[in-house]
Amino acid sequence: MAKKISSTKKNFLYNSLYQILLLIIPLITTPYIARVLGAEEIGSYSYAHAIAYYFVIFIMLGLNNYGNRTIACVRDDKEKLSKVFSEIYTMQVLVSVFAITLYIIYATFISNNLMTWVMLIYVVSAAFDINWLFFGLEKFKLTALRSSTVKILSMLSIFIFVKSKEDVLIYALINVLASLVSQLVLWFYLKKDVKPHRVPIRDAIKHLKPNLVLFIPIIAISLYKMMDKIMLGNMSSLEQVGFYESTEKFVQVPLALITSLGTVMMPKISNLVANNNHTESKKYIEKSLYFAMFISSAMCFGIMAIAKDFVPWYYGPGFEPCVMLLQILMPSCMFLAIANVVRTQHLIPYKYDSIFIWSVVAGAIINLIANSILIPQFSANGAAVGTLMAEAGVCISQIILTRKNLKIWHIVLKSTIYLIIGIVVFLVLIMVPNVSNSDLINIIYKVLIGGAIYLLASLPFLCMQRLLPEFKNAQKGNDK
Repeated sequence: MAKKISSTKKNFLYNSLYQILLLIIPLITTPYIARVLGAEEIGSYSYAHAIAYYFVIFIMLGLNNYGNRTIACVRDDKEKLSKVFSEIYTMQVLVSVFAITLYIIYATFISNNLMTWVMLIYVVSAAFDINWLFFGLEKFKLTALRSSTVKILSMLSIFIFVKSKEDVLIYALINVLASLVSQLVLWFYLKKDVKPHRVPIRDAIKHLKPNLVLFIPIIAISLYKMMDKIMLGNMSSLEQVGFYESTEKFVQVPLALITSLGTVMMPKISNLVANNNHTESKKYIEKSLYFAMFISSAMCFGIMAIAKDFVPWYYGPGFEPCVMLLQILMPSCMFLAIANVVRTQHLIPYKYDSIFIWSVVAGAIINLIANSILIPQFSANGAAVGTLMAEAGVCISQIILTRKNLKIWHIVLKSTIYLIIGIVVFLVLIMVPNVSNSDLINIIYKVLIGGAIYLLASLPFLCMQRLLPEFKNAQKGNDK
């Protein structure tokens, strides 16, 4: 008897709560780490992490998308599910051995740095990463609770053990161990859903080609997610990397609910597509795009407006360059929001892998060219402009390339009302005078004013587009 699939509403709630926690924890720890470690030490950690990240994504290839999609399509057949999981994970192990060996060679003969060896734990953790299985099964409660517990424990460890600049290695060790433990915990729940078994190597290798196809956009995305930090470290200074890293963490705030929505909806839509229910899938895509613009526009213009008050209060002395960085990077959130919905709810479920690849490759090329020109002259600000240009390039490319099979342009045009409202809120807030000598009071005051204006102005359009009722009823037809 097939298990009952969790509703979209519950999955969205669990994943949203986890994504919110992912934001709250850095919001709490970042100002502490900024004051204790300083920009240069943060930069040294970020630089080493960025390099290790390339070995991690090589291990994972396109599994987060391919594994999720493939498992979602076979999850109703227990025997087939176990077979497919065993094949895919065997392939992951083979790639892991190769990647970990390469990293050890790099750490021994090229880097020869203690931080690099600490990051080996992070690389090894990828060999045990089976999140793609549980996402495909829509077991979001399990993954959310596990990850939340590990994140909270790692946060407490940072406050307990990281006390000075000399503790930067301890800070790194806490983060990489959290990653490893987070992956290992899932293995205790594996046998409830699948029965892993040995499979012939040839059956595992057959999954390599489709994973390599989806790996191309992953590596392209990494060029403007991680390579900018490596380029900053080589072309500018570790201090500039620290400023950029600290700012980028905060820029992820508007993407929490968007990322959560995409993660939850991808296996659902993959399942709808497998059952030829295209009308229902496109309805969800349209509502998701409206929702993405509503959230991203509010956060983007709100944060830009309070940046001058927020940065000195949040980061402390010495992080003044983050004001300009925030204002440059925040508009990228709207491009990211649209591209995330198109990627997770249309391109990947419908297997339009070539469109996905071309769009992110375009973004990577734009970013590398912009960084090469701008970083030597403008340091972190140049990297921020390059990232903004890259995200815009990816978004526009996807809109153009999907115009024949998804009428996205008219949806984007309709959702520009939230962009207009966001601009109005920004203009109002930059003219609102401070009411106190306290940065915190000024921030709260402006957030309340901006939030009230945005919600009141958006409410008629939310009702017209029926976002709230639609998402409330999204679970209909979900239970099997």
